[in-house]
Amino acid sequence: MEIKELVRRPSIEQNKKLNSAYTQLNTLLTELKKRDLNEKIVNSINKGIDQINAGSESEKAYRKQIRKTQSSILKSIESELKLVTKNHYRNTWLAIGMAVFGIPLGAAFGASMGNMGLLGIGLPIGMAIGIAVGSGMDKKALETGRQLDFEVKF
Repeated sequence: MEIKELVRRPSIEQNKKLNSAYTQLNTLLTELKKRDLNEKIVNSINKGIDQINAGSESEKAYRKQIRKTQSSILKSIESELKLVTKNHYRNTWLAIGMAVFGIPLGAAFGASMGNMGLLGIGLPIGMAIGIAVGSGMDKKALETGRQLDFEVKF
């Protein structure tokens, strides 16, 4: 089964944000066409494309539908096929590192110095740890061929 094409609206060119969202989704679909996807995933993608193509709502609602469809496609290919975008793990682990490592380190540092105002010192440390862990996972995904040549930009 083949992934369907997006129908290009003439009004897309005039709205910069809409054009960006449309181009990004189209790039993702082009990248997915290069992969061998199972029928369940292709059906899910085609269902989302049909909703986008059938929509005749405002530009804002159209852009929201594009983003929603893109997000659902990315979630499904990640959970089913373990395919991820560029910097997926880095972006995820940046936040995890700040929460899991940064806040406790900052609290420990602040408590040991007797000044809880130093709590924020741990956040950049946790962020660095998270970026390092995530970048390592992104590198491993690239080496194993699980990384798409696509980066999400919001």
